Amino acid sequence: MTNAFSVNSRVLSFAGVLLFVALRVGAQATETANVSAPPQIGAAQVATAPEIVAEAAPAAAPFAFADFTWLNGNSRQTVFPLDGPVFSGQFTIDAGYNYELSNPRDHTIVGTTAAGRHNELQITHLGVGGDFHYKGARGRIMTQLGLYATMTPRSDASPMRGQWSLADAYKYITEGYGGYHFDVLNGINVDAGIFLSYVGLCSYYNYENWTDQASYVSSNTPWFFNGIRIQIFTSDKLKIEPWIINGWQSYGVFNQQPGLGMQVAWRPSGNVAAVFSAYGGKDVLGNSDRVRLHTDNSLLVKYHASKRSFVSQAAFSLTVDAGCETGGGVTCAGGAKTTPSQYFLGAMLYNRLWFANNRFALTVGGGVMTNPGRYLVVTPPINGATSYSLSPYFTQNPGDEYWAWDTTETFDVLVSELVTVRFELTHRWASVPYFAGPKGVTPEASPGVYSNSGPPGSMVAGFEPDLQQNENRVSATIKVRI
Repeated sequence: MTNAFSVNSRVLSFAGVLLFVALRVGAQATETANVSAPPQIGAAQVATAPEIVAEAAPAAAPFAFADFTWLNGNSRQTVFPLDGPVFSGQFTIDAGYNYELSNPRDHTIVGTTAAGRHNELQITHLGVGGDFHYKGARGRIMTQLGLYATMTPRSDASPMRGQWSLADAYKYITEGYGGYHFDVLNGINVDAGIFLSYVGLCSYYNYENWTDQASYVSSNTPWFFNGIRIQIFTSDKLKIEPWIINGWQSYGVFNQQPGLGMQVAWRPSGNVAAVFSAYGGKDVLGNSDRVRLHTDNSLLVKYHASKRSFVSQAAFSLTVDAGCETGGGVTCAGGAKTTPSQYFLGAMLYNRLWFANNRFALTVGGGVMTNPGRYLVVTPPINGATSYSLSPYFTQNPGDEYWAWDTTETFDVLVSELVTVRFELTHRWASVPYFAGPKGVTPEASPGVYSNSGPPGSMVAGFEPDLQQNENRVSATIKVRI
């Protein structure tokens, strides 16, 4: 009873603070119901920070012909307080509280790239950095502090090949690249380093997303690439972006050849956006015969906008992914028992409504996926397991079944275009036990004390992780972008 009271008081205290903020914003919304909508993005204020084009002529700035702050995976800023002639600074923080209703004893949340700990106030991501731009030279640095600094590198097996501990070298960098802008067509950027992928539509920064807990298509596809990116803006409505990269969300090369890919972003009007991505590489450590192919396709449509209506905006997003692995003991379509099928099929659909002159927003949606072989399933951190160690408690062998679905309901209080307070309900289901149950996924050393025993992911005598097929989670977070 004491523990339950402690949990409830903590939830109520944090929710109470956020609710107070929400009520204050609601009062402001009532007072400003007839105020016009925020101004459209100007020519020098490109919607997505990584695509800022230095020295671009106003008429040629990419995607600046309309207001795209409504897009999922895109910043909703129209003002940039730290913008400067040579360096445009940026600060972002995502902090909050997650409660998994199974109440795992070790406070570990399984299978998510957005929240790592249960029943605790934690910093998910804290980023400090910005963009350098001067006479065509360009660069960007953004730190990766908080839970992201450990949750992201552990899902990359490539550093286990060779020396110099790449995971340690890069774990505090979410974006770090330099390059040059050429005044050709509507601008061409050539950058080398670590950059965000935007495969699966959602941004790595949840401030830019409609939800925190992304569906499986986003959670199980790359958040970043390490290599060379060439952004070719053929017009202010079309971007063609080839990639030459180390591999699939990897700091290093898994075998002897890099990965190749491309993304095409097309925005024919201010109400429609489409993104198409394709990738190919050899991304199984130590198996140079296995080839991975993947395609990602998203459509976003804003179907309502009115300054006079209580529902001020409405939009939806649809994403469909398909991919497979072939060679090295598996095939895309399957065959004999020695060559089982190994593929990924997934989709997610979200609908978002904005209210009271864009002061509040409600997003409802979810997704489904199937992934025989589990080659894109996030390895559960059972006894400290990583994508390299894997886990004998949750196998990821060729042909192993895995299909899943999820739903998310998200309510946002848009305090300002720089601050978001978010409340979210998440339900996820998998065809096999995968999510943390009451006993958790960490061995118990003594009553109330947990420790990772032996090598990461190894078997522990007398220990059995508590895994279940369902997860139900509530969260309350605050996000600040300056």
